[in-house]
Amino acid sequence: MDYGYFIDGLMNAITPLNLLFVFLGGLLGTIVGMLPGLGPATGVAVLIPVTFGMEPISAMILLIAIYYGAMYGGSRSSILLNTPGDASAIAASFDGYPMAKKGQAGQALAIATIASLVGGTVAVIGFTFLAGPLADFAIRFGPAEYFLLMLFTLSAIVSLSRGDMLKGFISMLFGLVLSTIGVDAQSSVYRFTMGLPQLAEGIDFLIVIIGIYAVGEVLYNFIAINRPPEKKNKVESLWFTREQWNASKLPIFRSAPLGFIVGVLPGAGGSIASMLGYTTERQLSRTPERFGQGTAEGVAAPESANNSASVGALIPLLSMGIPGSGTTAVLLGALVMLGIQPGPLLFESEPTTIWTLINSMFIGNLFLVVINILLVGLLIKVLDTPSNILYPLILMLGFIGAYTLSYSTIDFYILLAFGVLGLAFKLLRFPIAPLILALIVGHDMEQNFRKSLIVSDGSASVFFSSPISVVLIIMIILSISVPFILSAVKNKKAKQA
Repeated sequence: MDYGYFIDGLMNAITPLNLLFVFLGGLLGTIVGMLPGLGPATGVAVLIPVTFGMEPISAMILLIAIYYGAMYGGSRSSILLNTPGDASAIAASFDGYPMAKKGQAGQALAIATIASLVGGTVAVIGFTFLAGPLADFAIRFGPAEYFLLMLFTLSAIVSLSRGDMLKGFISMLFGLVLSTIGVDAQSSVYRFTMGLPQLAEGIDFLIVIIGIYAVGEVLYNFIAINRPPEKKNKVESLWFTREQWNASKLPIFRSAPLGFIVGVLPGAGGSIASMLGYTTERQLSRTPERFGQGTAEGVAAPESANNSASVGALIPLLSMGIPGSGTTAVLLGALVMLGIQPGPLLFESEPTTIWTLINSMFIGNLFLVVINILLVGLLIKVLDTPSNILYPLILMLGFIGAYTLSYSTIDFYILLAFGVLGLAFKLLRFPIAPLILALIVGHDMEQNFRKSLIVSDGSASVFFSSPISVVLIIMIILSISVPFILSAVKNKKAKQA
């Protein structure tokens, strides 16, 4: 680490103009992240024209601030409305929304903000010292390793369904089937498109998320309209309690490095990182039954992992020119357009640029805490909105978000279909998370599986050929077996008592 370049980068980052771009990027990103169907990729893509004519480093600071600002914002709609802003914010809804229903919306938003700060800060520190070694580690992941990583993620999320793992497995399989819709990337064969050209590229997972969570929630409340209304708990506090912090601090600090490492792996992204953060903490918890009922650590862990992953994804982007997520793919195009060529030589040829960016991310995380804490009081007023206004508003945002993805009216029908599916899942108590995650990773999982077999001439030994593969296989076995082992131990203790 060259402290001269560090100081130069810090001086560049704290110029008034760059500080303004950090603030504006964080604010815009937070707003974009809260809107269903938009998310960081769309926010960055839409605002690229704003950077025309700007200094390359200032434009880079603005776009990346929008990126990690959206990671902060995505959990807000998850917690308040059970409508994730994007895929990486899904896990925050598992306990965030139940907390809001218990009158702890302010506490959930506050713990999510601090978890995001810690996750982002730990990741920036990791970026500072580990960018080179982790980039080298990511190169070692071939198709077989990526397939096993995604399989491990799915097995971990299915293991959450301790009450009925069969339902979790069925949900996951349904998501994998949905991921096969569209033109096969290797054979160019149309699969399960039902003759509709609009399905040639498959079903956008954001439409599925909006349909199942937003439309499904509205439909559920509509059919329950004649039931006695749920008692709305008064918002207790705008800040978390000492007990909630004590329960959350270890999950936050454990999930931050986990999310960072997952973020470094190209194609993994925040959705996998947040799910792994959540499942890991539930597996480690002495009271796993509290997860899903509104526990602070259930919000803290995925938010820490999610924001840490967003910074980690910048490592393969800047050091190798390989996008680590959908948003960094958009950023790659923006950087090339700005005359910045990502790759190994960037760290040697433009070290001041890299250190300016790193320091701006430190500052941006602090700005985002201030922005999000100031917004807490305003955001929780959403809970006081009358149902006859709130639910049509959610539907309107959902339909607008779905339409803006590809400007196709058929997306409306798909949205409604998944809204009905979300309602059915809720009534039948099927877990939704395995379906969503399987849909997100299913296509890449299939392609990596097939590439692995092509490379090995059809031999399954390719999945056992590297130490990374062996470790991942062991983790898959443990993720499936540990819940059964813990359940057996618990039953044995209960009988002895």
